[in-house]
Amino acid sequence: MMPAAFYGKLLLALESGLRWLLIMLMAALVMAVSWQVLSRYVLTQPSSWTEEASRFLLVWLSVLGATYAYRGRMHLAIDLLPRKLGSLGRARLEVFNAAMVAIFAMAAMVYGGGYLVMMTWELKQTTPALGIPMAMIYLVLPVSGVLLTLFAALRIGEEIQAQTTAQRG
Repeated sequence: MMPAAFYGKLLLALESGLRWLLIMLMAALVMAVSWQVLSRYVLTQPSSWTEEASRFLLVWLSVLGATYAYRGRMHLAIDLLPRKLGSLGRARLEVFNAAMVAIFAMAAMVYGGGYLVMMTWELKQTTPALGIPMAMIYLVLPVSGVLLTLFAALRIGEEIQAQTTAQRG
């Protein structure tokens, strides 16, 4: 069994890698949109690939960004109910919410997204302008679903550990 410090470092590396991937996706999106504007209005010859590329970059950026935001607790939240509960009630609600996120991520994103990737790969669907397989676009769903499930499981573990520590001390 690996020590907890190893898993902590692995998690930090995963989060850092995800953050850098999001930065690169955003930079690529800015460059694609800038080139589209430049080619359309300055060169008066619109580029044929930038609209499609920017759309797909935005999809990847949005889905992975939502996963990153979930891990960092950066999502908007309605905290009316948690504020009315005690610390144990809040912890239970947090565990319930994280469990629902994990179930959704596994069912819709990993299973459903994986099925979508498999079907579009088998049907050899490609994008019109770029000619890349549509499966590569849809791959963000199972990838993000696995990460979201991992982050939800970690949140459940963190809440349980925090409650156990609070009860002891």
